[in-house]
Amino acid sequence: MIDHLAIHVADPTASKRFYEAALKPLGYKLLMDFGARAAGFGEGNKPDFWIGKGEAKPAHVAFTSPDRATVDAFYAAAIAAGGRDNGAPGMRTQYHANYYGAFVTDPDGYNVEAVCHLAP
Repeated sequence: MIDHLAIHVADPTASKRFYEAALKPLGYKLLMDFGARAAGFGEGNKPDFWIGKGEAKPAHVAFTSPDRATVDAFYAAAIAAGGRDNGAPGMRTQYHANYYGAFVTDPDGYNVEAVCHLAP
Protein backbone atom coordinates (compact mmCIF):
# COMPACT_ATOMS: atom_id res chain seq x y z
CA MET A 1 0.00 0.00 0.00
CA ILE A 2 1.28 3.48 -0.79
CA ASP A 3 1.73 5.54 2.35
CA HIS A 4 2.28 8.98 0.84
CA LEU A 5 3.38 10.90 -2.25
CA ALA A 6 5.53 14.04 -2.26
CA ILE A 7 6.22 16.53 -5.03
CA HIS A 8 8.61 19.47 -5.25
CA VAL A 9 7.21 22.94 -5.94
CA ALA A 10 8.89 26.24 -6.74
CA ASP A 11 6.68 28.37 -4.45
CA PRO A 12 5.31 26.40 -1.48
CA THR A 13 3.14 29.29 -0.29
CA ALA A 14 1.36 29.64 -3.63
CA SER A 15 1.11 25.87 -4.05
CA LYS A 16 -0.29 25.49 -0.53
CA ARG A 17 -3.09 27.95 -1.34
CA PHE A 18 -3.74 26.16 -4.63
CA TYR A 19 -3.93 22.67 -3.11
CA GLU A 20 -6.01 23.82 -0.13
CA ALA A 21 -8.65 25.08 -2.57
CA ALA A 22 -8.32 22.40 -5.24
CA LEU A 23 -8.39 19.44 -2.84
CA LYS A 24 -11.14 20.73 -0.53
CA PRO A 25 -13.96 19.26 -2.66
CA LEU A 26 -12.24 15.87 -2.41
CA GLY A 27 -12.27 16.01 1.39
CA TYR A 28 -8.56 16.78 1.70
CA LYS A 29 -7.34 19.51 3.99
CA LEU A 30 -4.03 20.95 5.16
CA LEU A 31 -2.94 18.75 8.08
CA MET A 32 0.74 19.65 8.60
CA ASP A 33 2.34 22.96 7.76
CA PHE A 34 6.08 23.55 7.82
CA GLY A 35 5.83 27.13 6.54
CA ALA A 36 7.80 27.90 3.40
CA ARG A 37 9.42 24.42 3.41
CA ALA A 38 6.60 21.88 3.15
CA ALA A 39 2.95 21.07 3.74
CA GLY A 40 1.00 17.84 4.08
CA PHE A 41 -2.59 17.28 3.00
CA GLY A 42 -4.97 14.39 3.65
CA GLU A 43 -8.21 13.10 5.05
CA GLY A 44 -8.73 12.43 8.73
CA ASN A 45 -5.50 13.06 10.61
CA LYS A 46 -2.84 11.55 8.32
CA PRO A 47 -1.27 13.53 5.48
CA ASP A 48 -0.61 11.41 2.40
CA PHE A 49 0.03 14.12 -0.19
CA TRP A 50 2.99 16.44 0.41
CA ILE A 51 4.43 19.48 -1.29
CA GLY A 52 7.92 20.72 -0.54
CA LYS A 53 10.21 23.46 -1.76
CA GLY A 54 12.68 22.26 -4.34
CA GLU A 55 13.61 21.91 -7.94
CA ALA A 56 11.39 19.74 -10.06
CA LYS A 57 12.70 16.26 -9.35
CA PRO A 58 11.24 12.82 -9.57
CA ALA A 59 8.42 12.20 -7.15
CA HIS A 60 8.90 10.51 -3.79
CA VAL A 61 6.79 7.45 -3.02
CA ALA A 62 6.54 5.71 0.35
CA PHE A 63 5.14 2.25 0.93
CA THR A 64 3.57 1.30 4.25
CA SER A 65 5.38 -1.46 6.11
CA PRO A 66 3.72 -3.62 8.79
CA ASP A 67 6.79 -3.50 11.03
CA ARG A 68 10.36 -2.25 11.31
CA ALA A 69 11.92 -5.57 10.31
CA THR A 70 10.13 -5.32 6.98
CA VAL A 71 11.53 -1.80 6.47
CA ASP A 72 14.99 -3.28 7.02
CA ALA A 73 14.23 -6.09 4.56
CA PHE A 74 12.99 -3.62 1.95
CA TYR A 75 16.21 -1.61 2.25
CA ALA A 76 18.45 -4.68 1.95
CA ALA A 77 16.53 -6.02 -1.04
CA ALA A 78 16.49 -2.64 -2.79
CA ILE A 79 20.24 -2.14 -2.33
CA ALA A 80 20.90 -5.71 -3.53
CA ALA A 81 18.77 -5.02 -6.61
CA GLY A 82 20.88 -2.00 -7.59
CA GLY A 83 19.28 0.79 -5.58
CA ARG A 84 21.46 3.47 -4.01
CA ASP A 85 21.35 4.42 -0.35
CA ASN A 86 19.34 7.57 0.30
CA GLY A 87 18.80 7.04 4.03
CA ALA A 88 19.48 3.80 5.89
CA PRO A 89 16.74 2.28 8.06
CA GLY A 90 16.18 4.24 11.22
CA MET A 91 14.03 6.57 13.23
CA ARG A 92 12.96 9.86 11.68
CA THR A 93 11.58 11.59 14.77
CA GLN A 94 11.45 14.92 12.95
CA TYR A 95 8.28 13.51 11.35
CA HIS A 96 6.81 11.89 14.48
CA ALA A 97 7.91 9.79 17.46
CA ASN A 98 7.40 6.35 15.85
CA TYR A 99 8.45 7.10 12.25
CA TYR A 100 10.85 4.35 11.14
CA GLY A 101 11.82 4.49 7.50
CA ALA A 102 14.43 3.64 4.90
CA PHE A 103 15.11 5.45 1.62
CA VAL A 104 16.70 4.26 -1.62
CA THR A 105 17.15 5.83 -5.02
CA ASP A 106 16.01 3.56 -7.81
CA PRO A 107 17.91 3.17 -11.10
CA ASP A 108 16.00 6.10 -12.63
CA GLY A 109 16.64 8.45 -9.71
CA TYR A 110 13.29 8.12 -7.93
CA ASN A 111 13.29 8.33 -4.13
CA VAL A 112 11.53 5.22 -2.79
CA GLU A 113 10.78 4.65 0.87
CA ALA A 114 9.35 1.99 3.15
CA VAL A 115 7.93 3.32 6.42
CA CYS A 116 6.44 1.90 9.61
CA HIS A 117 4.46 4.28 11.82
CA LEU A 118 3.91 1.83 14.67
CA ALA A 119 5.70 1.77 18.02
CA PRO A 120 8.08 -1.17 18.43
